[in-house]
Amino acid sequence: MNDKKKVVNLDMKQYGMFLALIAIYVIFAIMTGGKNLSPANINNLIMQNGYVVILAIGMLLCVLTGNVDLGVGSVVALTGAAAGIILVDYKMNMWVAILVAILIGLAVGMFAGFFIAYLGIPPFVVTLATMLMGRGLTYTLLQAQTKGPLPDDYIYIGAGFLPTIKVNFGDGTLDLVCIIVAVIASIALILAEMKSIATKKKYNFATNPMWQVALKLAVMLLIIWFFFYKLARYNGLPFVLVIMVVLIALYAFITSKTVSGRQIYALGGNRKAANLSGIDTNKVFFWVYTNMGILSAVAGVVLTARNAASTPKAGDGFEMDAIASCYIGGAAVAGGAGTILGAVVGAFIMGILNNGMSLYGWSTDIQKIVKGAVLLGAVTVDVMSKRKKG
Repeated sequence: MNDKKKVVNLDMKQYGMFLALIAIYVIFAIMTGGKNLSPANINNLIMQNGYVVILAIGMLLCVLTGNVDLGVGSVVALTGAAAGIILVDYKMNMWVAILVAILIGLAVGMFAGFFIAYLGIPPFVVTLATMLMGRGLTYTLLQAQTKGPLPDDYIYIGAGFLPTIKVNFGDGTLDLVCIIVAVIASIALILAEMKSIATKKKYNFATNPMWQVALKLAVMLLIIWFFFYKLARYNGLPFVLVIMVVLIALYAFITSKTVSGRQIYALGGNRKAANLSGIDTNKVFFWVYTNMGILSAVAGVVLTARNAASTPKAGDGFEMDAIASCYIGGAAVAGGAGTILGAVVGAFIMGILNNGMSLYGWSTDIQKIVKGAVLLGAVTVDVMSKRKKG
């Protein structure tokens, strides 16, 4: 009986993130008179937060080790600057620019990973150094100038849409591709939940009450259909959404189904115990920060494509949004606990806050105060809940 209670409490905490996302969205819908409900705004919400989601996915792996990466915003700017220079100054192929950006991200990630894993320098110090050096290199490369406009095929990565099948619907049109994807996503979600329940029953694990399963599915299906319907009423599926979904699926698999993923959780839970169990924690640290460099480069490409230009100030403060996304999404401050889905939900909570406050007319100063309060509240709840359990 106690095991079942523990499962219920844990699941309700996870569902709380989705409920918080909906609640914040509804609050701003009321405050802005429904401005944030428009199809155009939903599209902007996804496009404007694509790079934050990408960074949050990589940052979660760092947070799982009990650390963060402060240099991601500067790496976003540096890789975007390199891509812009190759495209504008050297008129080279788009794929060359993307490859160079990824290689630079890889190099920065390996650089940080080497100092952290094999020289034992604290991640805070190393990534603070990469933040300063990356920003300095960006200004040096761009000479404090903006590079643009970028080619249309490159811009498509951050601002383009997949082909659509438009049909007349009501007072406008509806994209059938979005509806088909929503149906597939809904079926996949229901089947995954059924498989999870069957697996738990097979091994005699405690299962969740049906009302709880139904609540979870109802909330998630509501979110899926709301977003896809709004996109269907606009220009269809943004290409950046495809990038996000692929990365979310890939890293959700890595963290939950692979040995490498389990090693990250073990390292974050107790490094000494992980070492004693035969895990090469230095190797884990190295690949986690190398991976963060690569994903920062991907975010840099997406951001420059979205902006159609490379700017020296690109990525400014992105590290804070990525870190906050992980903690708001339920990642433990001490490491060892957190999910990719949670980090993604956290990123969208941050995005909805930014979007809603901007539509309502709050200044950037007030927005920072609110985001800081939300972050502090999320971490306080996590820490206090652990103390009560202890």
